[in-house]
Amino acid sequence: MPTKTYIQAIAEATIEEMERDQSVFTMGEDLRQSVYGATAGLVDRFGEDRVIDTPLSENGFFGAALGASLCGMRPIVETVTSFLWVGMDQLVSQGSKMRYMFGGQAELPVTFRVRMFYARGAAAHHSDRNYPVFMNTPGIKIVCPSNAYDAKGLMKTAVRDNDVCLLFEDGIALSSRTEVPDNDELPDGELLVPFGVANTVQSGTEVTIVGIAGGVQHAIDAAKVLDAEGISAEIIDPRTLVPLDKESILKSVAKTGRLVIVDPAHKMCSAASEIAAIVAQEGFWDLQAPIQVVASEQINVPYSPALEPLIYPTPEKVVDAVRTVLD
Repeated sequence: MPTKTYIQAIAEATIEEMERDQSVFTMGEDLRQSVYGATAGLVDRFGEDRVIDTPLSENGFFGAALGASLCGMRPIVETVTSFLWVGMDQLVSQGSKMRYMFGGQAELPVTFRVRMFYARGAAAHHSDRNYPVFMNTPGIKIVCPSNAYDAKGLMKTAVRDNDVCLLFEDGIALSSRTEVPDNDELPDGELLVPFGVANTVQSGTEVTIVGIAGGVQHAIDAAKVLDAEGISAEIIDPRTLVPLDKESILKSVAKTGRLVIVDPAHKMCSAASEIAAIVAQEGFWDLQAPIQVVASEQINVPYSPALEPLIYPTPEKVVDAVRTVLD
């Protein structure tokens, strides 16, 4: 099976969906120059009507994408986390509410590809990992692929979904390589990963580690250290946060009795906080130790290359958390 980078997987998903459905088009800033790597050659392949370079006005082109979706189109919008704030009115006041307020008569099939460029010296304005904010917004689906296989399969599912989907692409995973089958190797001829179905990355018996986005790789690296110490860790990747496959998490905790959650977002009101609350409420009697959360510290991201790495989850912090729940 061929290995592909996360960016290659996103590009493949975009091309396949645009070839499959004429209503799919893509828009964003500097797409033709492919500044972020996933849109190279698209304008030559599909033309200027379906590959649209937008002005630096997220509130404007987010609204244009939502309006186009109401007219039967399926836009793919490329943006980055910090620019979501600029388009917040369109996303939250319109995109998340319209289907509900129109009694289901309106559908808004927009996929926002949201790059998270943290841990790269981008300073506070451009290092957001803000998916928890949108988990708190009913009507939006939140997708967090951790590898190329899931990036392609979840992206294709998002484009076909009839709700607004925010697909958060973890910047530290963009160049990572994962086995991704070509379509002719698949029984159904294409790769689709369903929403709300977690992936058990690794089975284990003594502790459950739930990793979110880039937190999955930290969990995998920590599990190697733990395995050398004779500690068996089970790793769960939720893949989507809305909808969330809480049953898989609860089932794993029922088996291991211990839970560590690794979340690149800030700790307060995080995805990790929600998962911890669910397990505390619905799986309390299975727990043999208090839940541990390994998330980013509750401070703005410093520009200093010496200080920035200190605020994020690391494999070492995950190992320490596992040792805590096993004490």
